[in-house]
Amino acid sequence: MRNEEIESSDDNELPSSAPRVGRKYGPVVAHDNDPVVLEMSSFDHGSSSNPLNKVKTSFQPNSGAVAKEESISDDRGVNGEHKESKLELFGFDSLVNILGLKSMTGEPMPVPSSPRGRDDGSNPAQHPLIQSSSVVKSGTMMGVFIPCLQNILGIIYYIRFSWIVGMAGIGGSLAVVALCGLCTFLTAVSLSAIATNGAMKGGGPYYLIGRALGPEVGVSIGLCFFLGNAVAGSMYVLGAVETFLNAVPKAGLFRETITQVNGTAVAEPITTPSLHDLQVYGIIVTIVLVFIVFGGVKMINKVAPAFLIPVLFSLLCIFIGIFAAREDHPAVGVTGLSLKSFRDNWSSSYQTTNNAGIPDPAGEIHWHFNALVGLFFPAVTGIMAGSNRSASLKDTQRSIPIGTLAATLTTTALYFISVFLLGSVATREKLFTDRLLTATIAWPSSSIIYIGIILSTLGAALQSLTGAPRLLAAIANDDILPVLNYFKVAEGSEPHIATFFTAFLCIACVVIGNLDLISPTITMFYLLCYAGVNLSCFLLDLLDAPSWRPRWKFHHWSLSLLGASLCIVIMFLISWSFTVVSLALASLIYYYVSIKGKAGDWGDGFKSAYFQLALRSLRSLGASNVHPKNWYPIPLIFCRPWGKLPENVPCHPKLADFANCMKKKGRGMSIFVDILDGDYHECAEDAKTACKNLATYIEYKRCEGVAEIVVAPTMSDGFRGIVQTMGLGNLKPNIVVLRYPEIWRRENLTEIPSTFVGIINDCIVANKAVVIVKGLDEWPNEYQRQYGTIDLYWIVRDGGLMLLLSQLLLTKEMFESCKIQVFCIAEEDSDAEELKADVRKFLYDLRMQAEVIVVSMKTWDHGDDHAQDDSVEAFVAAQARIKDYLAQIKEEEKQQFMVVNEQQVEKFLYTTLKLNSTIMKYSRMAAVVLVSLPPPPVNHPSYFYMEYMDLLVENIPRLLIVRGYRKDVVTLFT
Repeated sequence: MRNEEIESSDDNELPSSAPRVGRKYGPVVAHDNDPVVLEMSSFDHGSSSNPLNKVKTSFQPNSGAVAKEESISDDRGVNGEHKESKLELFGFDSLVNILGLKSMTGEPMPVPSSPRGRDDGSNPAQHPLIQSSSVVKSGTMMGVFIPCLQNILGIIYYIRFSWIVGMAGIGGSLAVVALCGLCTFLTAVSLSAIATNGAMKGGGPYYLIGRALGPEVGVSIGLCFFLGNAVAGSMYVLGAVETFLNAVPKAGLFRETITQVNGTAVAEPITTPSLHDLQVYGIIVTIVLVFIVFGGVKMINKVAPAFLIPVLFSLLCIFIGIFAAREDHPAVGVTGLSLKSFRDNWSSSYQTTNNAGIPDPAGEIHWHFNALVGLFFPAVTGIMAGSNRSASLKDTQRSIPIGTLAATLTTTALYFISVFLLGSVATREKLFTDRLLTATIAWPSSSIIYIGIILSTLGAALQSLTGAPRLLAAIANDDILPVLNYFKVAEGSEPHIATFFTAFLCIACVVIGNLDLISPTITMFYLLCYAGVNLSCFLLDLLDAPSWRPRWKFHHWSLSLLGASLCIVIMFLISWSFTVVSLALASLIYYYVSIKGKAGDWGDGFKSAYFQLALRSLRSLGASNVHPKNWYPIPLIFCRPWGKLPENVPCHPKLADFANCMKKKGRGMSIFVDILDGDYHECAEDAKTACKNLATYIEYKRCEGVAEIVVAPTMSDGFRGIVQTMGLGNLKPNIVVLRYPEIWRRENLTEIPSTFVGIINDCIVANKAVVIVKGLDEWPNEYQRQYGTIDLYWIVRDGGLMLLLSQLLLTKEMFESCKIQVFCIAEEDSDAEELKADVRKFLYDLRMQAEVIVVSMKTWDHGDDHAQDDSVEAFVAAQARIKDYLAQIKEEEKQQFMVVNEQQVEKFLYTTLKLNSTIMKYSRMAAVVLVSLPPPPVNHPSYFYMEYMDLLVENIPRLLIVRGYRKDVVTLFT
């Protein structure tokens, strides 16, 4: 329940005599005529009735006694209106509120549980999270197992597997199946762990990888996986067309005939479909499948069994045919299950073949183990088919692990068994030359196998054309890349535009027409996605964040790391050139997303890793002093100006520019702080809004840093709290940056002197360096190039901070044309030449180039003629104002008079006059002037110190007043 609800209800019910505490909140007061009675008969274990209905609440308002008997579940109406809260003591909404629980889990809510949900005035019926009841949801069998099975049992098994067994032998084929099967099994285990770690939306592996490794990695791998799915659809279509043309040669419009094997003529010509036939029929089949996909998930679920049942029947016919085969029956080269064939086919026999896979010494392709891994791997890549349709599943956390692992283990066992059977049923030559050996030996007729093969490949193509558009739509819906906005779809709608685009890519690959060239390309994209899934699980499991609580317990980070390593190894085994191209493509997409994409915080694993790394680094830094070689400026930028800024401008624009000047190549952190005057309870929401606006502004100004807003009764109290508590360990701010209050006298702001002096004293006590910027409005931006000098008036030992700041300014493009001049202020009796030599040697050892100038300040000689007329005029005016101030405080009876040494005041005024005159003489044309900050004198009113400072900065357009702290920030040693 919101505070407004508490205020409106409690205030009206409390009697007028009830005292009010805080902001419109009244205490709980007991009245004899206002009893509250709770009958806790629900704790009677012997009661057979519903205990919730036994809880009685009797509430008697002032107007009369009205008794109610309601169940706890009826405390709130269907519209969420507040009637009576049994747990009003705890405030806000009770957990009994089912609508509140739904809002926590992200489920659609018919009506918001509190008015906060309706602040935007949106109609809850139009909320995008609300799904219509007409959306079809699939279970484990139809949603995951069957799609995975259809994708895995595809074209490779039927028209390439026997050829692979002939090429690699039984032993090599077992190694190929084991390597690929282990990779997909480990990936399925990682996928199961991530998918059961919370609610999962559409996008499948993209959603998992993006939420684990961040949007940039997720989008780059997701788009590559989308391309893999789209290209895989073309591979399945080509396989179906090739099978059809082999079964019905007369349907071919063109024909190619190959009559030699290893240079020897064969008795029976070997025919292969023409490339042009593959292209024509492939385009037609793709268009037909796209029309089925447009029918939606409901249509696909109806069609899927029609594709799968003949496939399973064809597998049964193949195994029956293998056991029924005899020597030269049903074809020449078939030996039946023979131990001799098993021994002959155990070892490998790698060949050079033509593009059709027929052995030919003059062929263009030489096959080896690595190439066969690349050819076979698409036969095990259907494990993501179920997760691609995660938005269409009833229970993703149950269906994805069970369905994916069941399909993976089932097909892997089928492949192992098939290796032994196919290697024992035919000669090596038959395995080489009969690309459709499975159809040749099938019982009772090869035509059944042709139908099964065609439907199997078409079913796999259908799943690819279904999953790929949904994957692309999920990437577009996350609104990371604006260029993908065309593919956005509403929740529960079909991605028609994405389907058109997928069909276009599929047809383009069909035009290529070469299955063996397409297969390795698909392999790279799939392996890249599998590596991303394994790395995601590895990172999440290793970090073990509190939110990592997957229901699937059979996983370990070492298995995920092994799976990711295996994916990378297989990629390089297949083709290092394809691997480099695929990684380069993913890197280009990653770079494009990081530049053009919109920032999104998905709570990814990298953020958790950064957090753990930051904690470990913070502990390793400890709380000891930082070595000067490792010292970085961490400025605390005090955003509050002495005056008002334009509306919606939370920080002076030039403060952000100056903060960037204090970093070398942008390295380092800035903390922008502001103080809101008031009570924290009243201003907490305003502070959150102001902090968000300030963070947005400094990001717009491209200044790396964080924003903090503090609520305090006064500016002095707020700053004192900030300077004590801001930061952790050695990551506390070490420099306080604020603007010089040039307007304090012009606008008669009498509170500024005490506040300004208090801030400086707080920094001195907290051992923080101070940089006060005078002439902030004239500070150049990154496009305003400066010429001339950067002049340092080095008066006191400051640990080298002033020297370091000048060097940091030179690293910026706006000041790179300037030169540094160091003015050393010496007493009259000091050896100027010796001081100059020492400073030069010191700067040389510091690797700093600067011209050294020694200025000797004479003793307090009022007759010195070096003072400028403007400075003398300001000096006289300051003297007069100080005398008036002393006279004023002497006349005030109630104010305790402060004893001030007037001669010392005169001395301080004259010192600042001399320094100002020196600066005006030597540095009138300087780009920037840096001067040491004098500490506020003890027992001098704040007003006096402001007069000293005003006289010091008089007529100097751009000045940095710097005070170091008790730490060296530069060192001579390497």
